[in-house]
Amino acid sequence: MEANFSQQILQELEEAARELIAVAKPRRGQIFVVGCSTSEVLGSKIGTCGSTELGAAMCKTLKRVTSEAGLYLAIQCCEHLNRSVVLEAEAMEKYGFNEVTVRPMPHAGGALGTAAYEGFTEPVVVEAITAHLGLDIGQTLIGMHLKRVAVPVRLQHKTIGEAVLTAARTRPPLVGGERAKYPVQIR
Repeated sequence: MEANFSQQILQELEEAARELIAVAKPRRGQIFVVGCSTSEVLGSKIGTCGSTELGAAMCKTLKRVTSEAGLYLAIQCCEHLNRSVVLEAEAMEKYGFNEVTVRPMPHAGGALGTAAYEGFTEPVVVEAITAHLGLDIGQTLIGMHLKRVAVPVRLQHKTIGEAVLTAARTRPPLVGGERAKYPVQIR
């Protein structure tokens, strides 16, 4: 992988993550989920030529940005692990998620999932989460791991490398019907 291309990808990723955090305004201790196909980032079909080197660099960037914001980072694995999620054990305990027994590998979990498992302090894999915001890089379908109600966020970056980028935040459902009153500022 060309060093300049890698730096461009990491810069786009950092800018997108920071922009989403600025727009979503998450509380400290909330969960930021990321699904990523490094194959798509590099311009190939999902699942065909993932890069562990790129996955590790992307994970390090995401970990730094989310740590600075006081957020837990969660990384979605690929479909071969039923889109299970790697996160820190502390987050699993705090939110009561169900742990599963598996170790992500590049071709069964994906490059980013593998990097998270290898790079987190106390990694665990759980079957499902309810995250507060997230990035979907390469159409990996993170929606199953977002809380209700997901709200699309339009970011300046539409891609990371060659992969389509989709971002979302969540808000509590509005309840009560026509007589209900809501805060002026709806999260």
